[in-house]
Amino acid sequence: MTAESDNKRFVTESAQAGDIAELVEPLIEDLGYQLVRVIVSGRDGMTVQIMADKADGDFGIRDCEIISKELSPFLDSHDPIPSEYHLEVSSAGIDRPLVRPSDFLNWEGFEAKLEVKELIDGRKRFRGRLAGFENDEVLLTLAPDKSAESETATEPVTIGLHKSMIGSAKLVMTDELIEKAQKRGK
Repeated sequence: MTAESDNKRFVTESAQAGDIAELVEPLIEDLGYQLVRVIVSGRDGMTVQIMADKADGDFGIRDCEIISKELSPFLDSHDPIPSEYHLEVSSAGIDRPLVRPSDFLNWEGFEAKLEVKELIDGRKRFRGRLAGFENDEVLLTLAPDKSAESETATEPVTIGLHKSMIGSAKLVMTDELIEKAQKRGK
């Protein structure tokens, strides 16, 4: 996998948020950051939330200020939302969304929740430990099945979900994740 393909988002927005993401992503990248997610909500009248990060994960308040200072006049000139809105720039946070192949590789071993676009064996939501990213698939190790129908627990199983199937993915807040974030200086 090339460095460029590691950094291309495959979990993306649709509708108005998708239009804004397409508009702002090149500017954010030119500033040395990575776009994580765009959310447009009716909160406080209208809010456009831009979530960003750095490839090394060292992202703070100063980075939010830099992006906001550049994005505000850029968005004003392109006018992607015809009404007034609030611009909010934030970090991806500890329980961050996972949107790039590199995210699944960087957070391998940590617990994540994934939602797929279409049912797979009657389910859309999966929770397990990230086991990497190979051949355009997110690898997820699911815990043993301890359902009432099963007398004995099965072994953990690792499944591959093609990136085109992923609707959303994010890390699960655990003590292990908090400890890792603290070590990274967040």
